[in-house]
Amino acid sequence: MFVFKHYSLALLRWVITGLCCVMALTMRAQFSDSVHHNIGFGATGIINSTNSNSSFVVNNAIRYNINKKNRYFNSNAAWIYGRQNGRQTNNDFTAAMDYNVYGWAPHWYYWGLLTFEKSFSLKINSRSQGGAGLGYTLSEKKEANIVISNGLLYEYSNLKIDSVNNDSYSTIRNSFRLKYHFVFAQVITLDGVHFWQQSLSSGEDYIIKSSSSLSVKIKKWLSLSTALTYNKVNRTDSRNLLFTIGLSADYYF
Repeated sequence: MFVFKHYSLALLRWVITGLCCVMALTMRAQFSDSVHHNIGFGATGIINSTNSNSSFVVNNAIRYNINKKNRYFNSNAAWIYGRQNGRQTNNDFTAAMDYNVYGWAPHWYYWGLLTFEKSFSLKINSRSQGGAGLGYTLSEKKEANIVISNGLLYEYSNLKIDSVNNDSYSTIRNSFRLKYHFVFAQVITLDGVHFWQQSLSSGEDYIIKSSSSLSVKIKKWLSLSTALTYNKVNRTDSRNLLFTIGLSADYYF
Protein backbone atom coordinates (compact mmCIF):
# COMPACT_ATOMS: atom_id res chain seq x y z
CA MET A 1 0.00 0.00 0.00
CA PHE A 2 2.86 2.37 0.82
CA VAL A 3 4.50 1.66 -2.54
CA PHE A 4 1.27 2.36 -4.41
CA LYS A 5 0.79 5.68 -2.59
CA HIS A 6 4.40 6.61 -3.32
CA TYR A 7 4.00 5.94 -7.06
CA SER A 8 0.62 7.70 -7.18
CA LEU A 9 2.00 10.86 -5.60
CA ALA A 10 5.01 10.81 -7.91
CA LEU A 11 2.82 10.50 -11.02
CA LEU A 12 0.50 13.23 -9.75
CA ARG A 13 3.46 15.57 -9.27
CA TRP A 14 4.57 15.03 -12.89
CA VAL A 15 1.09 15.78 -14.22
CA ILE A 16 0.60 18.88 -12.07
CA THR A 17 4.02 20.23 -12.99
CA GLY A 18 3.28 19.89 -16.69
CA LEU A 19 -0.14 21.46 -16.46
CA CYS A 20 1.18 24.41 -14.46
CA CYS A 21 3.44 25.17 -17.43
CA VAL A 22 0.42 25.73 -19.67
CA MET A 23 -2.46 26.72 -17.36
CA ALA A 24 -1.42 30.38 -17.45
CA LEU A 25 -1.26 30.50 -21.24
CA THR A 26 -3.95 32.04 -23.40
CA MET A 27 -5.68 29.59 -25.69
CA ARG A 28 -5.23 29.74 -29.48
CA ALA A 29 -6.75 27.45 -32.08
CA GLN A 30 -4.08 26.48 -34.65
CA PHE A 31 -1.55 27.86 -37.13
CA SER A 32 -2.81 30.82 -39.22
CA ASP A 33 -1.42 33.86 -41.07
CA SER A 34 -0.73 35.56 -37.74
CA VAL A 35 0.00 32.46 -35.63
CA HIS A 36 3.40 30.88 -36.31
CA HIS A 37 4.48 29.18 -33.07
CA ASN A 38 3.22 26.17 -31.15
CA ILE A 39 4.22 24.78 -27.75
CA GLY A 40 2.88 21.41 -26.62
CA PHE A 41 3.33 19.37 -23.46
CA GLY A 42 2.20 15.90 -22.48
CA ALA A 43 2.41 14.08 -19.15
CA THR A 44 1.31 10.45 -19.21
CA GLY A 45 1.99 7.45 -17.02
CA ILE A 46 0.96 4.05 -15.71
CA ILE A 47 0.85 2.69 -12.15
CA ASN A 48 0.39 -1.01 -11.35
CA SER A 49 0.37 -2.41 -7.84
CA THR A 50 -0.56 -5.91 -6.58
CA ASN A 51 0.24 -7.89 -3.43
CA SER A 52 3.53 -9.10 -4.92
CA ASN A 53 4.40 -6.63 -7.69
CA SER A 54 4.49 -2.90 -8.28
CA SER A 55 5.52 -0.80 -11.27
CA PHE A 56 5.57 2.84 -12.23
CA VAL A 57 6.28 4.57 -15.57
CA VAL A 58 6.01 8.26 -16.54
CA ASN A 59 6.36 9.64 -20.05
CA ASN A 60 6.91 13.39 -20.31
CA ALA A 61 7.22 15.11 -23.68
CA ILE A 62 7.47 18.71 -24.86
CA ARG A 63 7.60 20.16 -28.37
CA TYR A 64 8.08 23.55 -30.03
CA ASN A 65 7.21 24.23 -33.68
CA ILE A 66 7.56 27.23 -36.00
CA ASN A 67 5.49 27.53 -39.19
CA LYS A 68 6.35 30.40 -41.57
CA LYS A 69 5.29 30.31 -45.22
CA ASN A 70 6.85 27.17 -46.73
CA ARG A 71 9.37 26.54 -43.95
CA TYR A 72 8.76 24.49 -40.83
CA PHE A 73 10.98 24.01 -37.80
CA ASN A 74 10.07 21.25 -35.34
CA SER A 75 11.75 20.33 -32.07
CA ASN A 76 10.79 17.87 -29.37
CA ALA A 77 12.17 16.16 -26.30
CA ALA A 78 10.89 13.27 -24.20
CA TRP A 79 11.90 11.58 -20.96
CA ILE A 80 10.59 8.18 -19.87
CA TYR A 81 11.33 6.97 -16.36
CA GLY A 82 10.15 3.73 -14.79
CA ARG A 83 10.72 1.29 -11.94
CA GLN A 84 9.42 -2.20 -11.22
CA ASN A 85 9.63 -3.85 -7.80
CA GLY A 86 12.18 -1.25 -6.74
CA ARG A 87 14.45 -1.79 -9.78
CA GLN A 88 14.93 0.72 -12.58
CA THR A 89 13.44 -0.30 -15.93
CA ASN A 90 13.51 2.98 -17.87
CA ASN A 91 15.57 6.14 -17.86
CA ASP A 92 15.29 7.13 -21.51
CA PHE A 93 15.85 10.61 -22.97
CA THR A 94 15.42 11.68 -26.60
CA ALA A 95 15.69 15.06 -28.33
CA ALA A 96 15.23 15.91 -32.00
CA MET A 97 15.14 18.89 -34.36
CA ASP A 98 14.09 18.91 -38.01
CA TYR A 99 13.73 21.60 -40.66
CA ASN A 100 11.44 21.22 -43.68
CA VAL A 101 11.29 23.33 -46.86
CA TYR A 102 8.16 23.15 -49.05
CA GLY A 103 6.98 24.91 -52.21
CA TRP A 104 9.67 23.98 -54.73
CA ALA A 105 7.51 21.17 -56.17
CA PRO A 106 3.92 20.03 -55.50
CA HIS A 107 3.69 17.73 -52.47
CA TRP A 108 7.50 17.37 -52.20
CA TYR A 109 9.79 18.88 -49.54
CA TYR A 110 13.37 18.81 -48.31
CA TRP A 111 14.16 17.85 -44.73
CA GLY A 112 17.13 17.94 -42.38
CA LEU A 113 17.30 16.16 -39.01
CA LEU A 114 19.42 16.10 -35.85
CA THR A 115 18.74 13.73 -32.92
CA PHE A 116 20.30 12.71 -29.62
CA GLU A 117 19.31 9.76 -27.44
CA LYS A 118 20.22 8.01 -24.18
CA SER A 119 18.30 4.92 -23.12
CA PHE A 120 18.65 2.58 -20.15
CA SER A 121 16.06 0.14 -21.50
CA LEU A 122 17.62 -0.02 -25.00
CA LYS A 123 21.23 -0.17 -23.71
CA ILE A 124 22.19 3.11 -25.40
CA ASN A 125 24.82 5.15 -23.56
CA SER A 126 24.53 7.81 -26.28
CA ARG A 127 23.44 7.99 -29.90
CA SER A 128 23.63 10.98 -32.25
CA GLN A 129 22.17 11.15 -35.74
CA GLY A 130 22.21 13.81 -38.46
CA GLY A 131 21.14 13.78 -42.07
CA ALA A 132 18.82 14.95 -44.83
CA GLY A 133 16.46 13.69 -47.48
CA LEU A 134 13.17 14.12 -49.34
CA GLY A 135 9.58 13.80 -48.25
CA TYR A 136 6.23 13.51 -50.01
CA THR A 137 2.81 14.57 -48.68
CA LEU A 138 0.19 12.00 -49.61
CA SER A 139 -2.67 13.98 -48.06
CA GLU A 140 -2.60 17.68 -47.10
CA LYS A 141 -6.04 17.95 -45.50
CA LYS A 142 -6.24 19.40 -41.98
CA GLU A 143 -8.37 16.42 -40.94
CA ALA A 144 -6.12 13.86 -42.66
CA ASN A 145 -2.43 14.59 -43.14
CA ILE A 146 -0.18 11.73 -44.31
CA VAL A 147 3.52 12.13 -45.07
CA ILE A 148 6.28 9.71 -46.08
CA SER A 149 9.98 10.56 -46.22
CA ASN A 150 13.31 8.92 -46.87
CA GLY A 151 16.95 9.94 -46.60
CA LEU A 152 20.40 9.17 -45.25
CA LEU A 153 21.64 9.66 -41.68
CA TYR A 154 25.14 9.60 -40.23
CA GLU A 155 25.10 7.98 -36.79
CA TYR A 156 27.62 7.74 -33.98
CA SER A 157 26.65 5.45 -31.10
CA ASN A 158 27.99 4.16 -27.83
CA LEU A 159 26.08 1.04 -26.83
CA LYS A 160 26.18 -1.03 -23.66
CA ILE A 161 27.11 -4.63 -24.43
CA ASP A 162 27.26 -5.84 -20.82
CA SER A 163 28.12 -4.49 -17.35
CA VAL A 164 31.77 -4.00 -18.40
CA ASN A 165 32.00 -3.58 -22.18
CA ASN A 166 30.70 -0.82 -24.49
CA ASP A 167 30.46 -0.73 -28.28
CA SER A 168 31.36 2.59 -29.95
CA TYR A 169 30.87 2.79 -33.71
CA SER A 170 29.58 4.93 -36.58
CA THR A 171 27.44 4.01 -39.58
CA ILE A 172 25.30 5.41 -42.39
CA ARG A 173 21.62 4.56 -42.20
CA ASN A 174 18.75 4.76 -44.62
CA SER A 175 15.88 6.35 -42.70
CA PHE A 176 12.27 5.79 -43.84
CA ARG A 177 9.47 7.59 -41.99
CA LEU A 178 5.67 7.43 -42.05
CA LYS A 179 3.86 10.26 -40.28
CA TYR A 180 0.13 10.89 -40.00
CA HIS A 181 -2.34 13.21 -38.28
CA PHE A 182 -6.09 12.55 -38.26
CA VAL A 183 -8.84 14.63 -36.63
CA PHE A 184 -12.33 13.26 -36.09
CA ALA A 185 -15.26 15.62 -35.40
CA GLN A 186 -12.76 18.25 -34.15
CA VAL A 187 -12.57 16.32 -30.88
CA ILE A 188 -10.52 13.15 -31.36
CA THR A 189 -6.96 13.31 -32.72
CA LEU A 190 -4.77 10.42 -33.82
CA ASP A 191 -1.04 11.05 -34.40
CA GLY A 192 1.70 8.65 -35.38
CA VAL A 193 5.38 8.73 -36.34
CA HIS A 194 7.11 5.50 -37.38
CA PHE A 195 10.75 5.01 -38.44
CA TRP A 196 12.66 2.15 -40.05
CA GLN A 197 16.40 2.87 -39.99
CA GLN A 198 18.61 0.30 -41.69
CA SER A 199 22.41 0.43 -41.62
CA LEU A 200 23.90 0.37 -45.13
CA SER A 201 26.87 -1.69 -43.92
CA SER A 202 25.03 -4.50 -42.09
CA GLY A 203 21.66 -6.13 -42.62
CA GLU A 204 21.57 -7.14 -38.94
CA ASP A 205 21.92 -3.53 -37.74
CA TYR A 206 18.53 -1.82 -37.82
CA ILE A 207 16.41 0.43 -35.60
CA ILE A 208 12.62 0.59 -35.29
CA LYS A 209 10.97 3.61 -33.69
CA SER A 210 7.19 3.81 -33.40
CA SER A 211 5.12 6.37 -31.53
CA SER A 212 1.33 6.78 -31.63
CA SER A 213 -1.04 8.90 -29.57
CA LEU A 214 -4.81 9.25 -29.32
CA SER A 215 -6.26 12.32 -27.62
CA VAL A 216 -9.77 13.45 -26.78
CA LYS A 217 -10.25 17.19 -26.42
CA ILE A 218 -11.56 18.34 -23.04
CA LYS A 219 -11.03 22.03 -23.76
CA LYS A 220 -9.59 23.75 -26.81
CA TRP A 221 -6.11 23.65 -25.24
CA LEU A 222 -6.38 20.54 -23.03
CA SER A 223 -6.84 16.87 -23.98
CA LEU A 224 -6.98 13.47 -22.36
CA SER A 225 -4.27 11.45 -24.13
CA THR A 226 -2.99 7.91 -24.49
CA ALA A 227 0.41 7.10 -25.96
CA LEU A 228 1.84 3.87 -27.36
CA THR A 229 5.61 3.71 -27.91
CA TYR A 230 7.69 0.86 -29.32
CA ASN A 231 11.45 0.85 -29.94
CA LYS A 232 13.85 -1.87 -31.04
CA VAL A 233 17.64 -1.81 -31.43
CA ASN A 234 18.67 -5.04 -33.13
CA ARG A 235 22.39 -4.52 -32.50
CA THR A 236 21.85 -4.78 -28.71
CA ASP A 237 18.87 -7.17 -29.02
CA SER A 238 16.80 -4.80 -26.87
CA ARG A 239 13.30 -3.40 -27.17
CA ASN A 240 10.64 -1.61 -25.16
CA LEU A 241 6.87 -1.25 -25.43
CA LEU A 242 5.01 1.34 -23.36
CA PHE A 243 1.34 2.28 -23.10
CA THR A 244 0.57 5.33 -20.98
CA ILE A 245 -2.39 7.62 -20.29
CA GLY A 246 -2.52 11.21 -19.07
CA LEU A 247 -3.01 14.82 -20.21
CA SER A 248 -1.64 16.99 -23.01
CA ALA A 249 -1.84 20.72 -23.71
CA ASP A 250 -1.21 23.00 -26.70
CA TYR A 251 -0.61 26.73 -27.04
CA TYR A 252 -0.40 28.67 -30.34
CA PHE A 253 0.99 32.19 -30.63
